[in-house]
Amino acid sequence: MWYQKIIQIFKIRDLRNKILFVLGIFVIFRIMANIPVPGINTEKMQDFFEGNQIFGLLNLFTGGALDNLSIIMLGLGPYITAVIIMQLLTMIFPQLERIYKEEGEAGRQKFNQYGRLATVPFAMLQGYAMLTLLQRQQIIEQLSTNLIFTSLLTVAAGTVFLMWLGELISEKGIGNGVSLLIFAGIISDFPNNIRQILITWDPAKLPSYLLFLGMALFIIAGVVLINEGRRNIPVSYAKRVRGMKMYGGVSTYLPLNINPAGVIPIIFALSIMLFPGMIANFLGGAGGTVGVIAQSVGAAFQNPWIYGILYFILVVLFTYFYTAVTFDPKAISSNLQKMGGFIPGIRPGQSTANFMYYILNRVLLIGALFLGTIAVMPSIIGGITGVMVFSFLIGGTALLIVVSVVLDVMRQIKAQLQMREYETF
Repeated sequence: MWYQKIIQIFKIRDLRNKILFVLGIFVIFRIMANIPVPGINTEKMQDFFEGNQIFGLLNLFTGGALDNLSIIMLGLGPYITAVIIMQLLTMIFPQLERIYKEEGEAGRQKFNQYGRLATVPFAMLQGYAMLTLLQRQQIIEQLSTNLIFTSLLTVAAGTVFLMWLGELISEKGIGNGVSLLIFAGIISDFPNNIRQILITWDPAKLPSYLLFLGMALFIIAGVVLINEGRRNIPVSYAKRVRGMKMYGGVSTYLPLNINPAGVIPIIFALSIMLFPGMIANFLGGAGGTVGVIAQSVGAAFQNPWIYGILYFILVVLFTYFYTAVTFDPKAISSNLQKMGGFIPGIRPGQSTANFMYYILNRVLLIGALFLGTIAVMPSIIGGITGVMVFSFLIGGTALLIVVSVVLDVMRQIKAQLQMREYETF
């Protein structure tokens, strides 16, 4: 039973400490998200984020830290942006690609260090754009130069601190730290959303609520199906004699996930989608041609159809891109050949790599299209039915990330339990 598993988890000291460590980090995260910068017009701030789809999404993934204009108002956005750009640069600069893929753990650590260093200027830039925009909207009072500089240092330090907390979770806790902090930001707003629904309950909107509930259940089922779906590639090992013992001669399979990238494409796509809207809102108050173009871009991104189509395309592209960066069929083929393994009917070496590319591209197409469809499902329903409640726009994305992160954490906890069960024999 499920409660027996929970009891078993908390009986294991190491696993219990990891879970409590993650929960402790969540508490620190929520405390920081509620330490605001002074001089805020709370009513104007709430109206602004409720009426703006782009900044509402950004506020969602900072766990309300942006709505409160807290010291971690940017969340992990600058770090994610820096990582995306660094990974894109691996396709342009062979030396950077060699560091990331061929130099092992030391190379990945060096690559991650470059991403951390790039986070600081991105945080300063995004913080300046955000503070300037909020001043133009008269949401916060006009700040002096010294106060702006101090605020920028504060929000940049907040982003770096969150980045450090995420890496601590990855190192000493359970699951991916960045994904878990985004997950914590999303679920922290759920009680407030439920309270708002109860306060503003309107029987005439019952079909809308039922539609949202049905869509949520469909998304949860779809995410579980895609995340757990695998294409098993059969692998056989030749018999080898070493001394007086014989090795190999067994058949197994190589599991190939339908969506090897997990929830990362969604996070990457959202980070990219937020940039044009932020720039358009930042330049919208400028006069002349620049202001007109910025307002047109901002209006375009408020259109659910344009937003949904671009979002879908980015999710599909990032699914392929992230899989290409993290999954290397050539390396797997080489390792199989070294261990005496082969795919029946396929020659070892390059032929095996080509076969795996062939399978991967076709399996990944299903995963990418399904992932993109689920991500934009709320926008599709809103465009067809005319029911354009803001929570519909974030519902698919939020549920997608929450379910994916929960599945990943459950998988890692299960692996920890199985490892300790093996140790008892």
